[in-house]
Amino acid sequence: MKQNSFVEKIQRQKRIKMAEEISKEFPLSQEVKEAIISTKRELFVPKGFSHFAYKLDALPLSCRQWISSPLTVAKMTEILMPKGADSVLEIGCGSGYQAAVLSKIIRRVFTIERIEKLLNEARKRFREYNLTNIHTRLGDGTLGWREFAPYERIIVSAAIDEIPKALFEQLKEGGILVAPINEGNGQIITRFRKVNGKILKEKIEKCSFVPIKNGVEK
Repeated sequence: MKQNSFVEKIQRQKRIKMAEEISKEFPLSQEVKEAIISTKRELFVPKGFSHFAYKLDALPLSCRQWISSPLTVAKMTEILMPKGADSVLEIGCGSGYQAAVLSKIIRRVFTIERIEKLLNEARKRFREYNLTNIHTRLGDGTLGWREFAPYERIIVSAAIDEIPKALFEQLKEGGILVAPINEGNGQIITRFRKVNGKILKEKIEKCSFVPIKNGVEK
């Protein structure tokens, strides 16, 4: 028991250091910083990569996918402006790390993954981590999740040419949607706000995400 407590203490210290390194690259609010520190990133990286868990690097997952770097996750979370939001829809669950971070700030997290193997692995992590406010679904994320709409926040964790109409329809009035948008030969993290039924667009910064895909892969 003492050994486990010691290991957890060391891991938390590493997460604190990681959050401080992120803050040097991108300013973090206190709630996002605390969410990064309290989320056990070491549980979300693939076996064999645990010694890289606290580095500001993306890491490979199964099914030719990637777990975003903690810097990217922190940026996307901050740009989403999650404080005070009650519900968020994530398109592209992947390892589950982004959803876990959001679950520390937002009461209800809904996350969709199109690759069944990845989703099953993420669900197992959520159970082990006792993240009971994360709800998962296997499906085509570009269609959203109408049953629990509207959402105060929507985050797209894969690069897309344009936001599907279905997602804007499921965004609550006054809500915010953040996504990496393909533009020219690159991608731009873009924030959309729904104001009086209209969508306002704000380009934030360059980024690099895997491309979004339609359909479901079992």
